[in-house]
Amino acid sequence: MTIPVADRHSELFERLSGELRPKLHRYCARMTGSVIDGEDVLQEALAKAFQALADAGPIANPEGWLFRIAHNTALDFLRRRAREKVHSDEDPDMIVDPANPTVDRQAASAALHTFMRLPVAERSSVIMMDVLGYSLQEISATLDTSVPAIKAALHRGRGRLRELADEQDDRPVPRLSAAERLLLDAYIDRFNARDFDAVRDMLADEVRLELVAKTRLNGRKEVGTYFSNYSRVQDWCFVPGFVEDRPAILVRDANDPGARPTYFILLAWQDGKLAAIRDFRHARYAADGAEMSVL
Repeated sequence: MTIPVADRHSELFERLSGELRPKLHRYCARMTGSVIDGEDVLQEALAKAFQALADAGPIANPEGWLFRIAHNTALDFLRRRAREKVHSDEDPDMIVDPANPTVDRQAASAALHTFMRLPVAERSSVIMMDVLGYSLQEISATLDTSVPAIKAALHRGRGRLRELADEQDDRPVPRLSAAERLLLDAYIDRFNARDFDAVRDMLADEVRLELVAKTRLNGRKEVGTYFSNYSRVQDWCFVPGFVEDRPAILVRDANDPGARPTYFILLAWQDGKLAAIRDFRHARYAADGAEMSVL
């Protein structure tokens, strides 16, 4: 379906807020090896897409167009990360993450850092076919690569994933310092007790909030409305944990506290005060494939 010029802004981004945004995130997360970095790449890609719309002309395949932008944005991210980590301009096709994979024999459920062990050409092909279900022709058009090249990348990537599935995960268990644990526990205890005035007392004056895929707020006064919204719903229970080795609040359904967390919240502290909140309540797709563990 071609999007008419007059209507394409609203229609394209309406689709993004529904079906396409979670699918794009699954791709970006597996390309970067992180659901958190994947969200950053997704937001950057959507900003680029919006800026490009005015000069793009009629877009016959919006989904393919967006995936191409997301793919190129992910490559830019990998190049920046390679330069930051090893001060190298190495082609991202040759970048290999040194982390060890978890045991998982199915590409669709492989740990995100496992995908990082694949060169980019293999990684992108496996993700698009085995995780997202695109055809060879669709992948070829999106990545601007021939079908034989996609087939070869799939063969190599799948074989490598099978090899990696037999390796043991010997990464160190993440830990929090005593000071970090005290702050995190205090925030969670006050939140679960619905003592939101006490929670507000923990905020820095210039606190920043990102309600992912929804809105951004700045300063104690604006962020205070965020807690008011939480006070009106009953579907949450906070527990301390880790997401991809980062300290986090894991959010479970209050009616099913033993179930897997449905989303998570990241906090950043400065001088004992809460400086930033990144809440994925409206971006629950980010929990798909995320490595989460309870403290």
